Amino acid sequence: MTSTPRADSISGPDSTAPSAGDGPHIVVVGLGYVGLPLAVALAKHFPVTGFDIDAGRVAELAGGHDRTGEVPDAVLAASTLQPTVEAEAMRGAEVFIVTVPTPVAADNSPDLGPVRAACRTVAGVMAKGAIVVLESTVSPGVTEEVCGPLLEEGSGLVCGRDFFLGYSPERINPGDREHTVERITKVVAGQTPEIADRLAAIYGAVNGGNVFIARDIRTAEAAKVIENAQRDLNIAFVNEIAMIFHRAGLSVHDVLAASRTKWNFLPFVPGLVGGHCIGVDPFYLAEFAQRIGHHPEIILSGRRINDGMARYVADRLAEAAGEGREGVPRRALILGLTFKENVPDLRNSKVVDLAGALVEHGFAVDIHDPVADPAVAKAEYGLRLLPDPAAGAPYACVLGAVGHDAFAAMTGADLAALLVPGGLLADLKDMWRDVELPEGYRRWRL
Repeated sequence: MTSTPRADSISGPDSTAPSAGDGPHIVVVGLGYVGLPLAVALAKHFPVTGFDIDAGRVAELAGGHDRTGEVPDAVLAASTLQPTVEAEAMRGAEVFIVTVPTPVAADNSPDLGPVRAACRTVAGVMAKGAIVVLESTVSPGVTEEVCGPLLEEGSGLVCGRDFFLGYSPERINPGDREHTVERITKVVAGQTPEIADRLAAIYGAVNGGNVFIARDIRTAEAAKVIENAQRDLNIAFVNEIAMIFHRAGLSVHDVLAASRTKWNFLPFVPGLVGGHCIGVDPFYLAEFAQRIGHHPEIILSGRRINDGMARYVADRLAEAAGEGREGVPRRALILGLTFKENVPDLRNSKVVDLAGALVEHGFAVDIHDPVADPAVAKAEYGLRLLPDPAAGAPYACVLGAVGHDAFAAMTGADLAALLVPGGLLADLKDMWRDVELPEGYRRWRL
């Protein structure tokens, strides 16, 4: 199966876009951080069914609440989206959009299990004329070489004749209220020019026609897989210079503040690189490169630096904290567990690695995060979150690991109250740069 080469872009609203209740019946498969906002946006213009295998998640959404916070409850309650766990509810749909996760295995190899499972489910209910669109991050060729055959096998239909494929890379940024699906450029690609045009019209109804039609499906897949790899490498660079300057007695944040005054300097900052995208997608690109005979030195080097950052921070904190009393563990409080500020997403949180490394250094570690779901933290990582950061105070070390607004607003008195006299305040996010501490307390920053 091959895509017909095409490169084009369209702009401006589609005056013929159908209103909700008209047009193609669309199914969004996977109602997580990516699928739910897309499904709600599409439901303003088309009849949309949202399918997810998590019955609890579907019941929650049917009740008008999104635990991820990506869709406000009022917006969700007013939506015509029909969430379901019943595959039969998808039967007869004309367009299936697959937005399931694409994680990596323990050895960092791509795990296409969720994509394969979604394709098998869709294959069981799709009919002639259907379009199946993949939004998940994959390496070039997966849509046509993996999804296509699975759909054929399960449906008995012929790809490119009885049904058609498309690809439209997701670009959802959790917690971002500016770059929503209605406001970003959407890349689409189709197995034929006609399919590409149909997808451009569907997505264009959501974002005012701000759609770029890629040359073919493999090109669109490739574009997606390099987007987060590029960010990963830029962060790896600032993480490495943070290590260099820290050894020289300089704060990388002070250095970056000066460098950012140049008009073309890229404003990346050091830190822990987790989440489901930036810390994962480069492995898809690296595996693809190796499969076709190229060793990706820069990509894998960036991954090594970023994956090692939690250990580096723990090692430096242990040095800065100094030796504790023999037989008595030093106590540390970590503020923040989610992979980024002001979102409850705990997927691939590198704060978990940081906590583990501190324990190896002899610290007794507590964690407080007002944004994270304590049940998820316990189920996924076996961690118990303190409901109140003062509950276990005072600590020898307090580490600001995630820049939640609630933490950034803490005063010097608030922070000192969590520390023993002469305790160490560690500011990984540089959020307390201008906060003054009472005399005698120590500070650590990159």
